[in-house]
Amino acid sequence: MQGTPKNLSDSHTGATTPVTPMRVLIGADTFPPDVNGAANFASRLAAGLVERGHEVHIVAPAPSRKHGVFIEEHDGTKFTVHRLYSWRWYPHDWVRFALPWRSQHNAAKVLDAVQPDVVHFQSHIVIGRGLARQASKRGIRIVATNHFMPENMIEHSLLPKFLRETAIRLAWKDAAKTFRLAESVTSPTRKAAAFLEEAVDLDGVHAISCGINASKYEPNFDQRTENRILFVGRVTGEKSIDVLLGAVASLDPGLDVKVEIVGGGDLLQHLQQVAIGLGIASRVTFTGYVEEAELHAAYTRATVFAMPSIAELQSIATLEAMASGLPVVAANAMALPHLVHEGENGYLFEPGNVADLAEKLTTVLTASPDKLDRMKRTSLAYTAPHDIESTLLTFESLYRGEKVVDPITEVSLDDSANAD
Repeated sequence: MQGTPKNLSDSHTGATTPVTPMRVLIGADTFPPDVNGAANFASRLAAGLVERGHEVHIVAPAPSRKHGVFIEEHDGTKFTVHRLYSWRWYPHDWVRFALPWRSQHNAAKVLDAVQPDVVHFQSHIVIGRGLARQASKRGIRIVATNHFMPENMIEHSLLPKFLRETAIRLAWKDAAKTFRLAESVTSPTRKAAAFLEEAVDLDGVHAISCGINASKYEPNFDQRTENRILFVGRVTGEKSIDVLLGAVASLDPGLDVKVEIVGGGDLLQHLQQVAIGLGIASRVTFTGYVEEAELHAAYTRATVFAMPSIAELQSIATLEAMASGLPVVAANAMALPHLVHEGENGYLFEPGNVADLAEKLTTVLTASPDKLDRMKRTSLAYTAPHDIESTLLTFESLYRGEKVVDPITEVSLDDSANAD
């Protein structure tokens, strides 16, 4: 499907430039109905590009046995999705994957049918591997984005623990061969870009935010009537939700804290039992997966957002919480310190440290109304550079082979004030 070409206004000169429509092929090993940051970004990117006048095709595993080419609607926009025959990966609660030994055959077939101007792969593991090699043979420009963290996958493998470090090292060595076929490589934050540069021995990885549409979220500045902690994300090991539950169990009972865990995953039943064992089951709600409207409502009614994960390359859920005007308490790991500024819009805690997390949560939950209001407004200010329109503009430039300056997304409070 192709949207109507738009005229774009240059923010520096005020000049208006018509968009030249492109045919973009996006390859993703995970795509909605999968629920995770990489899938959500690919969907949001595709929808945004269509709305800006481009023709977009997605290549992704079929979410069931039904495979083929379909017109699907995601993020309120319709576009073409090439669903590949897939197998279920049973160590995980929902993952399906396209067959690796068919990756180049599938890629060649789709490329010849679509004839794209550019290929943008979101994962180097299966679909991106085939697309990169076949697009390179055809002289098609390739852009790559990395959302991969070993911690997000290794626990779902069948490898014994003593082999995992070696497997990760070999996997990155193999990944380098695919990323080097791309003209441009991106990752969501500067920390994530540096991580990838070191892992695959690359220079010049761009830090480009996955972006959010902040206008969809509804901050609540009413006087709080309860203390509610929110977590949003996959209910799985690398998210360290057990650390959050342990911290909640140690909080002062007088705070009368309620906890909402939004998301599904393989540890859902286990963590429900953990909550029972800690004596906090009556105060913890596990919602499972929810519709978008209910997710937004969960952000709006929360007092503070908690992200105990140690494997976040950006954490869209944390950005969404900030766009909802929430202070954040997060692990001091990977990209989270770029979003959470100590004492300004929340606090960082030592990863895995239950007592430290409990202390930081208490600081927010006992903050004065004025202090809480300031943290809420500061969270909102820090989301401004992550606007999806900036992300779309940058990727459009990369698709055309233009040099880009990475958008500034990691700013100080003074920078935010000056921007206003």
